[in-house]
Amino acid sequence: MPRIKDRAGADVPRRSAKAPTETDRRSNTGSGLPVQRVGFALAFIAAFTLSSLPALGQTGKTEKDGKWATADGEPTYNIASDGTVDWYTFSGFRRYHSECHVCHGPDGEGSTYAPALVQSMKTTSYADFMGLVASGREVVRADKQSKMPALGDNRNVMCYVDDIYVYLKARGDGVLPRGRPPKRAEKPAAAEEQEKACFGDK
Repeated sequence: MPRIKDRAGADVPRRSAKAPTETDRRSNTGSGLPVQRVGFALAFIAAFTLSSLPALGQTGKTEKDGKWATADGEPTYNIASDGTVDWYTFSGFRRYHSECHVCHGPDGEGSTYAPALVQSMKTTSYADFMGLVASGREVVRADKQSKMPALGDNRNVMCYVDDIYVYLKARGDGVLPRGRPPKRAEKPAAAEEQEKACFGDK
């Protein structure tokens, strides 16, 4: 190999290459931690952050006897970070698929006969929902005719109308997937009492 000389003509000694040491390897990571430990630390931080998040849905809501309400007093859902839904949302799922899905489709996705409630619930207020369910609505246009019957006298609907509302609200907000909720809270005693009172049972 040719010699390397400095400006004065003297030979310049060559430096022999050496394998990187463990210290060199650690310094290349920036923090001195092996890659596996860095990955574990990031995963732990992510898991802790998710577990500390509030339940899905609106903030500022309150709970009384297992029933949740928004800051302005309207009924709402509660879905825990592990997917557990409150009893009333679960009840709404059951009652919707007992009384409403024949027209509006499974999970509120709509049908050729009636619109998708998942979409309309994005803009429908609680008061408007109650009015539509109780009084019905008829649409007559050149391109469309539809009629939703008034259900104000149907106890199988009206005794659970808040439950149906919060279920559809959760679906419309995109926080509750299709299908039967896999986890639910236990039925509160207040729900049992309200059910009996609505149906006139002692």
